[in-house]
This record gives sequence, C-alpha cells and structure tokens, in this order.
Amino acid sequence: MSRTERIELDMDELRAIAGYAADCAARVLPIFQRRVPGDPRALDAINSARAFADGGRRTMALRSLAMAAFRAARDAPTPAAAEAARAASAAAASAYLHPLASADQVKHILGAAAHTVRAAELEAGDDPTVGSEAMTAAISRAPSTLATVLGRYPRAPSGGGRVGEILRGIDDALRR
Repeated sequence: MSRTERIELDMDELRAIAGYAADCAARVLPIFQRRVPGDPRALDAINSARAFADGGRRTMALRSLAMAAFRAARDAPTPAAAEAARAASAAAASAYLHPLASADQVKHILGAAAHTVRAAELEAGDDPTVGSEAMTAAISRAPSTLATVLGRYPRAPSGGGRVGEILRGIDDALRR
C-alpha cells in the first residue's frame, strides 16, 4: 500500500468514527473540567464531533473547535487534563480522516481513544492497571465499522511515546 493510494470512505463511516471518538473523549472530559472549570473548549470539540456523528454537516467549525481544544491541552495545568483536552481535539478532528493510505491516518481514527486511555492512566497516578482497563473498555466499545476502516490503512505508526504505544495496542486489538 503506497502513501498515495486512496482509501474509499463514506460519510457513514466517518460519522461512526467521530461518534466513537466523541464517546471516548467524553469519558475523560470531567478530568479537564475539574482542573479548568469554565473552559468550554474541550466540551465544544466533543459536542461538535457528536453533532457531526448524528448527521450534522462537516464544516470548518469542526476544525476550529479541534484546534481550540488542542490549545486548551497546551494551557492545561496537569498532564491528565492535557490528555483529556487532546482526546477532545482528536474527536473533532476525526471527521477529517484523509483517504490516503498513510499510517498517520490511524491517529485520526483512534487518537481520541488513545488520549482517553492516557488521561485515565495519568489521573490515577500513572497506574498502568488503570490504563489497561481503560484500553480494554475502549476496544470493547468500538463499533465494527472501526475495524473495517482500519483494515484499509497500514498499521499505526511507530513512536509517539506512551500515547503511541496505546494507539498501537488498540489498533492491533481491533484488527484481530
């Protein structure tokens, strides 16, 4: 599979991915909200992903809200809150999965799930047991559409630290 090979995607698949990503990110949103009360950026990103998943239009607002949540991650006072905001950012960005056969696109499909797992792990004092449980939950909640779409892309790329490791773990499990 070459990087220039195009992947066939339909809007229903993109909506399923965005819905899953929003559901993942919503699980750790309280971590962000407890640390940064009154900052709507993560919630707005999740809500925009949900609106798209529920049949809304894919507009530039999704991209803008994804970037706002990404900036919220940079502003977050704790690593766990930052990961929760990154999960929200990834949820909104998931609607813009590119139809190119690039392993980096797996981050659009599973990025929110990976950041969610890491946020839960960090919130529990970097407890790998909590991370393992959160990863198992993320895998079990994934709709079958995710495995179908992942099968069209190369496996998740190497690197990315602990979040990359989590991403590859979820990717491997869903491809089985």
